[in-house]
Amino acid sequence: MQIDPNARIVVLTGAGISKESGLDTFRDADGIWAKVSLEDVATPEGFARDPALVQDFYNDRRRGLLDPAVRPNAAHAALARLEHEWPGEVLVVTQNIDDLHERAGGRAVLHMHGELLKSRCVRCDTVAHCRQDLSADLSCAACGRPGGLRPHVVWFGEMPLEMERIFAALAGCGLFVSVGTSGTVYPAAGFVMEARGAGVPTVELNLEPSDGASLFDRAIHGPASEIVPAFVDDLLVGNR
Repeated sequence: MQIDPNARIVVLTGAGISKESGLDTFRDADGIWAKVSLEDVATPEGFARDPALVQDFYNDRRRGLLDPAVRPNAAHAALARLEHEWPGEVLVVTQNIDDLHERAGGRAVLHMHGELLKSRCVRCDTVAHCRQDLSADLSCAACGRPGGLRPHVVWFGEMPLEMERIFAALAGCGLFVSVGTSGTVYPAAGFVMEARGAGVPTVELNLEPSDGASLFDRAIHGPASEIVPAFVDDLLVGNR
């Protein structure tokens, strides 16, 4: 695929890129939302109603992410390689709250839905690294008040993070690539239309066609750990 080697590449990633690392997706038939109610564990109202239930849910997910068996896969490594070897800028915008892009060597990563390994204090809005369980009796290290720590995760009904920066990057990029996402959750599902509106080439890399697959100029389907490295190789070799 030929594009200007100095052009910015924006890559959107979703749960499908981390599934092969051992993390559950959300919207598959056996995914997370088939097992628990998102209204109970992923909304501000759910947290206000039963904070212990919400904390337990994210504590369990945090422990799962920290399991030594969960590691970046070849798709994460390929995107990190693209970032390091592409002459222009590469920005990875991820819907995932895991840290697998960073563990693979990625540095230009925007977590639009927050990060599981961080906490946020609802009293003073301080965001801090967090690798331990959260509970109502913990005090914020910044303000000292107990009961205000929550996962630094964007819940349904809350505004995703870094949206202004993301839309600016889409408007000024030379290629938009979507990896491992269902194409059902907005605003991320609308990024392909933003890119198309700016005249930007668009590519979908997914296990199977997403809900918005017809909107992309090119689609490649298969396991992320196979198709993402192959696509990155083609991009880097074809633009030397």
